[in-house]
Amino acid sequence: MQRLLLSRTQAEIIELTRHGFVAILESDPDANQIVGFSAIEIYSTKIAELQCLAVLQRYQGTGVGRALVQHCVQRARDLNVMEVMAISSSEVFLKACGFDYSLPDQKKALFCQLRPRTHE
Repeated sequence: MQRLLLSRTQAEIIELTRHGFVAILESDPDANQIVGFSAIEIYSTKIAELQCLAVLQRYQGTGVGRALVQHCVQRARDLNVMEVMAISSSEVFLKACGFDYSLPDQKKALFCQLRPRTHE
């Protein structure tokens, strides 16, 4: 609803689910509700990217997002990936999960926007 996630094609969504995690509220066994999602895109054994982290607003601050991030990082660790990056507007949250702007003694990422982001 806040339009903070990039639009994805159906093919991109299917690809993200390969290494994606869903948080489900199990308060009623007959009516489980999805309350969050996150995915890790594996580029190589050197780097992966945390993507599509989203938690329903009423469940933010309950540990759902942190658990999703931890599952994604663990998935990258299990696949022997060296580094995980995250590009997000939620810098305070990601820093609390162990992310920082750059790795010690490493290059920093700089960006040049070639076209505006579109929200559908």
